[in-house]
Amino acid sequence: MSRKNKRSLKEKFALKNSLVKEALSEFLGTFILIQRGYSLTNCTALNELLLFMALGCGCVGQAVLSRGAHGGPMTVSVGFAVAVTMAVYVSGGVSGGHINPAVSLAMCVTGRLKWTKLPIYILAQFLGAFVGAAAVFGIYYDAFMDYSNGTLEVTGPNATAHIFATYPAPYLSLINGFADQVMSTAVLLLAIFAIFDSKNNGVPKGLEPIAVGLLIIVLTCSLGMNSGCAMNPARDLGPRLFTAIAGWGMEVFTAGNNWWWVPIVAPMLGGVLGAVTYIVFIEIHHPDTQSGEENDIHDKYELTNME
Repeated sequence: MSRKNKRSLKEKFALKNSLVKEALSEFLGTFILIQRGYSLTNCTALNELLLFMALGCGCVGQAVLSRGAHGGPMTVSVGFAVAVTMAVYVSGGVSGGHINPAVSLAMCVTGRLKWTKLPIYILAQFLGAFVGAAAVFGIYYDAFMDYSNGTLEVTGPNATAHIFATYPAPYLSLINGFADQVMSTAVLLLAIFAIFDSKNNGVPKGLEPIAVGLLIIVLTCSLGMNSGCAMNPARDLGPRLFTAIAGWGMEVFTAGNNWWWVPIVAPMLGGVLGAVTYIVFIEIHHPDTQSGEENDIHDKYELTNME
């Protein structure tokens, strides 16, 4: 094919509307996340959605359906973290790699994303999570049928609904679970703002998604026992809706004392709380320095320069 023909094909199929491109980016990003961010600028939605769902829930499914033979809590934690990293790499340059309505809302509240884009981002993220869950179910369909003798259960020894969405531990109250989700998501957003704050220590350009992945590992390892550390309304509600339709039934919404709304509402509040906390305690206090002065400050307080 000639270069002229290649150029004409690209011009023919390339999207011109930036919001549509952003929505596609968030969708794809969240899809990948479920099967196995978070740049703060230049955001796009469809990419994020697809990435998130396909890889993240895939890690859980492999561990559960193999009855621990092919994974466990640590592989799930690391797998989800790498899924987030890959999702941000795929979608970050287009949409910012939010892959999380709590992140998108925090960006709007702090003036980093236009409010008019928020509904599009959230819709794309939820759709990506839903499609990602469907992809995981399709890939592991035979394993699901073998695991529970053809019965899709929400609770009990052969439960599989928790592969897709979070459910509380038996001891967990709704109040404690709500606080858990607010706290974990607040820490998530606070750290994300720090990672992308160029006036703080910052992370070398291009390595930010890796830093976010490491953040997910520490959060799931330290705050995941109560309810799986969702921290993401799209990651939870999208797959939960899929399970309700695919055969698990409406019990996915009544299980855990009607737990389903907690990982939707609490992360939205926690995300805003974490973002605002970072701005109030750190960001607004950065001095307006020249580039040379800024380097001097970093040199003065850099741990590697201490003697």
